Amino acid sequence: MSTNEERIKDEIVAFSDVMAMEWIARRGAEIERLMAYYRCAMMEIETKFKVLDQEYSLQHDRNPINDIKTRLKRMASIKEKLERKGLPFTMEAIEENLNDVAGIRVVCSFADDVYTLADALLKQDDITLIKKKDYIKAPKKSGYRSLHLVVAVPIFLENEKRPMKVEIQLRTIAMDCWASLEHQLKYKKDRTFTKAMESELLLCAELSTQLDEKMDSLRAGMDI
Repeated sequence: MSTNEERIKDEIVAFSDVMAMEWIARRGAEIERLMAYYRCAMMEIETKFKVLDQEYSLQHDRNPINDIKTRLKRMASIKEKLERKGLPFTMEAIEENLNDVAGIRVVCSFADDVYTLADALLKQDDITLIKKKDYIKAPKKSGYRSLHLVVAVPIFLENEKRPMKVEIQLRTIAMDCWASLEHQLKYKKDRTFTKAMESELLLCAELSTQLDEKMDSLRAGMDI
């Protein structure tokens, strides 16, 4: 059994909904094909960012990208999100209504790099912007900061060109560190997340903002 087939089997077992299990078992090949298309779209976007990083390195003698992470949403999470939206659990509903099945996170060295890379990507003629949310200029109440883009990128198959959606999160090292720790603290199952902890996390978010501002100021002073 291939790795992809094993993953699909594991996801079938993860469902408690008998009808959902039957649906996934019946359409396993179609689901795997769709997930493969999303993986291809992620690879396309990841490659574009890596090319931009290399180009920037040649021009400015530094790399704006610290790390790139990709993730494909699990089928159980897809089903749950469709249910929250009051939508049927179908292939068509997945493609038409969900923007975050394929996700890529780009962690940048400096805050200015976030916008430089986003602008460079969106200028490419095969990228279509679907949605943009700037949580850096307008952070969430929790203190969360990141630039979110949903784009469509074409993947070239044997007999067709198919546009696929990818959600992109661009953030600095400080923003990524805060978001990772916030997730661990807020969603830890055996602990209660209190108002006092929420206030402390907001303070930490403000400190991370100050860190980014200081680092951008230092970079500007060094002209790099």
